[in-house]
Amino acid sequence: MRRRFRWDKKYLYWGITAFLVIAGGLLFYTLLRYFPDVSSGWNRFMLILSPFVLGAVLTYLLTPMTKLFERILSSKRMKNALIKGKFARITAVILSEIVLLVILTAFVLLILPQLYSSVETIVVNSPDYYNKVTAWVELKLEDHPELEDYVAQGLDTVSSQLMDMLKNQLLPSMGNLLSSVTSGVFAAVKWVYNLIIGIIVSIYLLSNREIALAGFRKFLYSVFSIETAEKLRAGLSFVDRTFMGFLSGKLLDSAIIGLICYIVCLILKMPYTLLISVIVGVTNIIPFFGPFIGAVPSAFIILLVNPLKALVFVIFIVILQQVDGNIIGPKILGSSVGINGFWILFSIIVGGGLFGPIGMILGVPVFVVIYTAVGKLVDRRLKGNDLPQDFDTYIKLDYVDPATREVYLKK
Repeated sequence: MRRRFRWDKKYLYWGITAFLVIAGGLLFYTLLRYFPDVSSGWNRFMLILSPFVLGAVLTYLLTPMTKLFERILSSKRMKNALIKGKFARITAVILSEIVLLVILTAFVLLILPQLYSSVETIVVNSPDYYNKVTAWVELKLEDHPELEDYVAQGLDTVSSQLMDMLKNQLLPSMGNLLSSVTSGVFAAVKWVYNLIIGIIVSIYLLSNREIALAGFRKFLYSVFSIETAEKLRAGLSFVDRTFMGFLSGKLLDSAIIGLICYIVCLILKMPYTLLISVIVGVTNIIPFFGPFIGAVPSAFIILLVNPLKALVFVIFIVILQQVDGNIIGPKILGSSVGINGFWILFSIIVGGGLFGPIGMILGVPVFVVIYTAVGKLVDRRLKGNDLPQDFDTYIKLDYVDPATREVYLKK
């Protein structure tokens, strides 16, 4: 007698799993075989989407400013028949976009040409600067001829390398950047097109941020289970708070430091005041290493003109960074980012090694997110094993009984 085949759902699951594994393997093989074509197509697709990506980035960066303007316009002091509700939102968005355009215009029309002019002047006058520094060194070290020869050789080496970098790398790159913004027709039109579309996208998203956020939440809760969706929502909220708090705070802190540097350098009559202030302000965005990265080239530029003022500038930068590290920075960023100094140093070095300057800037918030996620996972596993989760217990820990799971501390 023939036995009737009994259908079991597990066969269906096995079949679907096998099909997905085979399909995934074939897809991976295809991607490897036609990687140049796939990469080219992906780059083309991302190039088309670049205005929308720019709009999303602008939306993210301008959201705190828009909320601030909206709170001011909707406050009791400002509230009237016009400034309320939707009108306050639209006005706040327009003001935020105006601030963005003012910053971009100032950079393109004011700061960038002056930076280029400063670098060009340094290149043109570098022989005179070098002669001044050499004469100053010879005067100070005339009683120590051996040390004088050693320093002179070092200055020759540094001068030749710096001149080569300025003439063959920095100056041409700044010239290309300036021409692409001002006179390169295609590049300028493409840049303006992306910016305009990006601003339009950001205006729409900022004006309807609750609707956009609600759509994302609907998608989240429709695809995942409620428990998973809640964990993802909480995780994304934490990532947003970490990145937004760090980036907005660091940008504001760096802008304040750059402005203070500019004012003090004007008072002290430092050469290339704007160039030095931009270098100090921009590099200050990088945690830990930023002050040193900005101070070294700035001091060297001043040294070429006036060695005594270079010494004064170094002293000023040390004082400024102490004020920033102990007063301005903690007030804006808070006293801590949630990890100790070792992990901050680790995240900056690893981020910079993998992704360059951008990695150095974003390395800290990315590591804070990873560090927090790993910490929560560890605590969850410890809780599941009925073990304590506080650090003090493990500092004093002697051993844990495998049978009873009782924790014994050192006496």
